[in-house]
Amino acid sequence: MYRTLLADARFYELLLAFDRDIAVAARAVGCARCGGVLHSARFRRKPRGGPAGLGEAYDQRLSFCCASDLCRKRMTPPSFRFFGRKVYLGAVVVLVSAMRQGATAARQLCELVGVGRRTIARWREWWRQAFVASPFWREVSAAFMPPVDQERLPVSVLERFSGVAAEQLIAVLRLLLPITGGNGVHAA
Repeated sequence: MYRTLLADARFYELLLAFDRDIAVAARAVGCARCGGVLHSARFRRKPRGGPAGLGEAYDQRLSFCCASDLCRKRMTPPSFRFFGRKVYLGAVVVLVSAMRQGATAARQLCELVGVGRRTIARWREWWRQAFVASPFWREVSAAFMPPVDQERLPVSVLERFSGVAAEQLIAVLRLLLPITGGNGVHAA
C-alpha cells in the first residue's frame, strides 16, 4: 500500500500544489517583521527519494524575502514536501520509517527510493528519541486519546487518521507542517 504511494508522481505533484497554496497565503500576509511586500526568493533543494519525472519546479523550496531595503527578512513557509534539513522528501521519511521490513523489503526500498538501511535506522531513532522529546511533540501528542504508541512512530500516528494511505499521509504531513523548516522549529 505505501510502496505504491512512494512511486506515485501524481501524489508528489499534489504535495507541490499544497505547498504553492501555503506560499500564496504566506505572501499575501507580507513581512512578519515590517509588513512589507514579499518578493520570491526560491532556492534549490536536491530532494531524494521521489519518483522520476517530477521536474525542476519540484526541486525548488518556495521562499520569500522582504522587499524593504531596511528589512530584507527571509520568510520560508512550511512545506508538505520538505522535512526540515533532511535531504529525503518528507513523505519518504514518514512512510519508509513506518514500514516494517526484513532484508528483502529493505533491498526493495533501497531500489525504490534510494535509501539505505543505516539511514532508515537513523530515521527510526529520530522518531523515537529526538522527535518524542521535542516541545512540538509534547504539545501535539496531548491531542491524541488514547495516547499514541511512541515506540511505533510514525505508523502509530498514520493509523490515527482515517481514509486511504494517501489521505493518512497527507494528514500526518499537515500535522508536521510546523517543523518542516519554515519559520517554525527545524525537524533536525
